[in-house]
Order: sequence, then structure tokens, then C-alpha cells
Amino acid sequence: MTTVTVVIPALNDAEMLRHALAALAAQTRPADEVIVVDNGSTDATADVARAAGARVLTQPVRGIMSASATGYDAARTDLIARIDADSRPPADWLERIVAEFDASPAIDVLTGPGAFYGEHPIANWLGEHLYIPAYFHIVGPWLGTPPIFGSNFAMRAEVWRRVSDLVHRDDPRVHDDLDLVLHLPPDVVVRYDETLRVGVSARPLETWRGFGRRLAWAYHTFAEHWPEASPWARHSAKRAFADPAERERIAQPR
Repeated sequence: MTTVTVVIPALNDAEMLRHALAALAAQTRPADEVIVVDNGSTDATADVARAAGARVLTQPVRGIMSASATGYDAARTDLIARIDADSRPPADWLERIVAEFDASPAIDVLTGPGAFYGEHPIANWLGEHLYIPAYFHIVGPWLGTPPIFGSNFAMRAEVWRRVSDLVHRDDPRVHDDLDLVLHLPPDVVVRYDETLRVGVSARPLETWRGFGRRLAWAYHTFAEHWPEASPWARHSAKRAFADPAERERIAQPR
């Protein structure tokens, strides 16, 4: 049976984490392991995770990639799934992920969008109707593959082993989703499933500062990978692989 670990990087998000872990406990297909990586919290984040039965790891080097990579390294399963402390996966989230990987052995990474929630309806609307579509439908063609949404994705463990020494673990300014996908070898197939939705908090989009920080991370990440991250370089690398039409068909959004 295919096994799956869920990794959650967390920093001072005890209450949000409590809800995320409750959602994982209610899954129709439970995780084989849940790993919470405490990224230097001063609140009850670690206590909340332990009370819910999660395995708690500590990563003092601040940064989402640093924390996430610590969790990916420690996973001992076939699949590694990832959400954030403020994510709200529906009850069938893991069941659907495992089923898609089992049904399509050519898939290496599976990702989906977020359904934004929060106290500000405008921020929720902007996130769901502008931020997510722009990310997948503008950044995707640039990359030549669907981008990864860090609040809602899963990958085969061997994919992580191939890139674990390449990602920018210790740079807190990298956009961790982009950094990961930019290091994926051209033969790795990423599928975007638009129906695989997870609730995510709109907090980062409620202020111009929060939104600007995310844009700055993206700019910095592309700059760190230039010129390899240029669209012409990435599309050229993709074309170098045999049967690209079949790989493109497999990776088509569902």
C-alpha cells in the first residue's frame, strides 16, 4: 500500500495549527505520519503538534524552505505531502492524492489551488480569483510546467531525494514553492489538478506589505536561478527529452 507523510512547517501558529491537525485527523484516508517542523516558535506550536500525535522536529534556521526541507528529509514514506499551518484540507484530500498517484505512475508531483478564507472578503476574493490564477496560468507557461503551490501539494519521495541537495535551504528570502520547482529535473512530471482544493488563509494578502513580501520572494528566487530560470532555457531543456508530447499530456490540468 502506498504510504504518505504530511509535512507542516510552523512558526508561532499554534491555534491555526490546531485546526490543520484536526482536519488531518478527520481524513478518510489517514496520513501514515504527520511531521510538524517548529521553526523557532515561542508559543505553544510544538505542544499543540505533540498533543495531536504529530512527530515534532526543530529547525532553528528561519525560513519556510529550511523548515520544509527538514520535514522532507525525515519522511519515511512513498509520498510526501505538504500543507501550511493555516491550511484546511478537506476530508478526502489524502485519499484523492494517493489515488491519483496510484492511478498514474508517471506523475511525480501533484498540486492544486487554494480556497482562501479569512476575515476580509476582498482579500479572499483577490486570492482566489487573481493570485492563484496568475500563479498557475502566468508562472506556469514561463516555467514550462505547472508550478507547485506549497500549501497544497505532494511528491514522490524519490523526487525529493533528487533535489534535496540543490534547493536553497538556508535562504529565508526564497519562495519555497518556486525554488523547489526550479530545481526539478526536466523529466519530472508535475500535474495540476484544479479540483484538488485546500482551504488557505488570506492573511498574507490582507496588507500591501504581506503581498509585497511574496512578490519580493518570487523576484529573488528567479534572480537566484537566472539564466537557468529563463523561459527559453527551461523550454529548451524540456524539449531535449524523449516523447515530450506524452509527458505534456500526462501533466495537463484536470
